[in-house]
Amino acid sequence: MSAEFVCLTLIAARSLRGELFDFLSEQRDLVSGFTASDAAGHGPDIRLQTSAERVKGHADELMVRTILQAQEAARLIGRLKTAFAGSRIVYWILPVSDFGVIDVSNR
Repeated sequence: MSAEFVCLTLIAARSLRGELFDFLSEQRDLVSGFTASDAAGHGPDIRLQTSAERVKGHADELMVRTILQAQEAARLIGRLKTAFAGSRIVYWILPVSDFGVIDVSNR
């Protein structure tokens, strides 16, 4: 039976960047790597924390994505809920139909 891969996306306040990166890097049994980018949060439930965010009209956020097996994603979400309780990190999980690395040696 092949592994069912998923993409876990996390949206967090940019102020959590260092703490979240450290946490994910420590989860070596579940996370082999991740990709992060800056994001702008919009919507009625978004908290604008700083005067700069209020002027811009969006929250400065961080988007983190990682590909992992479905059961590992569930375990990671459980750990995140414990480690980041009250942080308002938003997450979703989507199925991945294919996953791999394009390597130079595969010409």
